[in-house]
Amino acid sequence: MRLTPESELCKRIARLQAAMGKLGFDAVLLAQSADLFYFTGTIQSGVLYVPAAGDPIYFVRKDASRARAESALAHVVPMGSLRELPGVLHSMGYAAPSRLGFEYDVLPVAVFDRYRKVFATAESLDASSLVRRVRMIKSTYEIDLMRKAAQQADSVYRHAREILRSGKTDIELAAELEHHVRLQGHPGIVRMRSFNGEMLFAHVFSGADAACPAYLDTPLGGVGPHPSFGQGASWQRIQAHQPVVIDMGSFVDGYLVDQTRILSIGELPAHLLTAYHDMLRVQTLMQRIVVPGVTWAEVYARCHALAVELGYADNFMGAKGAQASFIGHGLGIEIDELPIIAPGFTEDVFEPEMTFAFEPKAVFAGEGVVGIENTYVLHSNGLEQLTFSDEALGVVMPT
Repeated sequence: MRLTPESELCKRIARLQAAMGKLGFDAVLLAQSADLFYFTGTIQSGVLYVPAAGDPIYFVRKDASRARAESALAHVVPMGSLRELPGVLHSMGYAAPSRLGFEYDVLPVAVFDRYRKVFATAESLDASSLVRRVRMIKSTYEIDLMRKAAQQADSVYRHAREILRSGKTDIELAAELEHHVRLQGHPGIVRMRSFNGEMLFAHVFSGADAACPAYLDTPLGGVGPHPSFGQGASWQRIQAHQPVVIDMGSFVDGYLVDQTRILSIGELPAHLLTAYHDMLRVQTLMQRIVVPGVTWAEVYARCHALAVELGYADNFMGAKGAQASFIGHGLGIEIDELPIIAPGFTEDVFEPEMTFAFEPKAVFAGEGVVGIENTYVLHSNGLEQLTFSDEALGVVMPT
């Protein structure tokens, strides 16, 4: 089991504290699992108190002994009740905060209210953007884990090519791929920050079901097994000459990469094959224009314009009326981190050591989906593609 090194946690805390100092935060309280993992190395139930200067304190409700074993932080303190926090902080020499930050974007209102009562004299501030922007820039340690996750994604794709057969249901194919990846340590889920953003390890669907819109803020949704979980693979049987989508969020020691590849049993119809190659053209444009300093919005605008020029105004990033308003997204511990390659982000620029997925896809209602997705890291000297599975459309010969 790989534990997050102390040196890595210290660098993350230092970057957070530097950002807090610029914005006048006295402290932040972090409680969401992804943020806890990033700053403590574990997700044991509790809250991390990070002062603007000095050591953070991880107050753990359950389980403190496991938190001590998994986290390299110096101060891991058992917590029976939130009401204990001010007294413990005072006993450790920490002044009561006047300006206290919270994860407004993910913290339930009821929980937030309990924290505010405990720190009744403090002004409450939104620390969501601050935390997300610290997490946006990846270390060498994080990028190395994402490279390992890319190897896992390739393993799943190659296995999919071996087991794809006509007559299998989408759920059967998804289950076989999940078995394959779970044996490599994948937990079977992918973390999302957005509210109600549940995600499986992969979206696996074929033909018309792949083009079915769903509630997720994604270009693809899928019918799913039931309206209670209306996304992903359904009971539809895979047929020849239809696109089969393998949209995989691979996972190694907490870190993700996102990769989509298209398979088919026999050749696809000519217009779908043309659309697939046109999505590769959009990807090539992105690879040419993403450099440090370019805005997220400009990359979106230029790539979207090319897709429209190629004839996909009603098909790009979703079926007409259900199109996603982005082409790419950051990722690391969660699948929906910063940056967001979308309109509106005219002041936000690409910076070295950002990691992101780029996913130009063409969606044809009643027929299916073609496209590509890869994960990248931007270095000061250029773009590195982390995912590496064969990008040629994967044609499997009928048996």
